Amino acid sequence: MADMTLENPVLLGIVGGAHGIRGEVRVKSYTENPVDIGAYGPLRDERGNVYTIRQARVQKNVVVVTFEEVRDRNHAERLNGRELFVERALLPEPEEDDEFYLDDLEGLNVETLDGISIGIVSAVHNFGAGDILEVSPEKGSSVMIPFSEAAVPELDLDAGFLRIDPVAAGLAATDEDGDEDEVMPDEGTGADEDDREEPR
Repeated sequence: MADMTLENPVLLGIVGGAHGIRGEVRVKSYTENPVDIGAYGPLRDERGNVYTIRQARVQKNVVVVTFEEVRDRNHAERLNGRELFVERALLPEPEEDDEFYLDDLEGLNVETLDGISIGIVSAVHNFGAGDILEVSPEKGSSVMIPFSEAAVPELDLDAGFLRIDPVAAGLAATDEDGDEDEVMPDEGTGADEDDREEPR
């Protein structure tokens, strides 16, 4: 959970581990330009610790960052897995109507293409293979849905909902006749662990 001293925290990146012997760390950045992770002021982790980026450079698919507060590799190693947040008010507003921050998806109602309610978006994850929506039904276990155009063909932030294709989202399969065979339990109880397609 993000530090409560931030009124509206937005996740900008996750520390992936130490780099070298001078206290640098590898960071998976969620900003459009990866090095912009340091463009909006100091970052905070979920414990409330502050990190000021002194230098950042792109290396392969991560950003190698030097924090003012991290002096050696031992300290850097302890940051592995830390989520880095910034206050939403410090970020620029999206310029286009179809642009948004992933955090804006949290709390949206989730429906099928037929308008059947499944639950709400409780979190957005990225395990390395793309963004994943965690959807929590009113009862039962959460399910994971890939945030792709195929799985989520309709999104309306103003109306507060998104619609999913159950087959593309991995929540249903088609039989030999092309009909959908639901794998989600009825009444929004959430998918069973054995039926749910795990993110890779």
